Amino acid sequence: MSTFRKRNPGRTGDWEAAGLAWLGEAAETGGVPVAEVVDRDSDDLLLRRVSPAPATRDAAEQFGRRLAVTHAAGAPAFGSGPGTWEGAGYQGPNDHLLELPLSEHASWGSFYAEVVIAPLDAHAGGIPGTDALLDRLHSGDFDDDRPPARLHGDLWSGNVLWSPDGATLIDPSAHGGHALTDLGFLTMFGAPHLETVLDAYAEAAELPDGWRELLPLHRLQVLYLHAAVFGGDYVGETRRTVARVLTL
Repeated sequence: MSTFRKRNPGRTGDWEAAGLAWLGEAAETGGVPVAEVVDRDSDDLLLRRVSPAPATRDAAEQFGRRLAVTHAAGAPAFGSGPGTWEGAGYQGPNDHLLELPLSEHASWGSFYAEVVIAPLDAHAGGIPGTDALLDRLHSGDFDDDRPPARLHGDLWSGNVLWSPDGATLIDPSAHGGHALTDLGFLTMFGAPHLETVLDAYAEAAELPDGWRELLPLHRLQVLYLHAAVFGGDYVGETRRTVARVLTL
């Protein structure tokens, strides 16, 4: 087995290893494969190396179907950590990590408001419209009957590696949340054969009509995160997306 050594000391490395292990459990039953941890010491993660290959349409379709299986593996609650993880997790780029202040919630709306949006809004300095968004989330306007999904939690295209065997996941911020949030991350910067991925996922997960209209809501996590970390144009894009979501 070819391996890759990644420096990630302390608790943040433990967080990455816990997320990969949790997602790896789903991979064993047909979910998306992960670059699993071969060894861990106090400073480094030794990961299975993924041999690169172009993303094909067939591989993208397989990825969408397997992602539905990963999500269906579930989580104990909205806001639960990966496996036996306790306390806050982490989110964002490795050189500017922010805490993900995990806590378990009975509804997705309260989790998204209290764990995701409100803390990131504070880091971003306050996005116009956030108070109205938080009110609607707390009121349950966007809740549905779907159970907590096993999320990758940072599923932008750079965290999906393509090999001759298809897609492999890396660098998770894994937790229990709404499955559409992973899709929201994917749509942030695009991905190879994105429409094929989304269509295959929707069929496998049996998504109801109108699910695409909710993607801006679920893309808000990555937007607020970028506004908090990078500022600039991301602040305006987040504000415009909040305004759009409030019309739903």
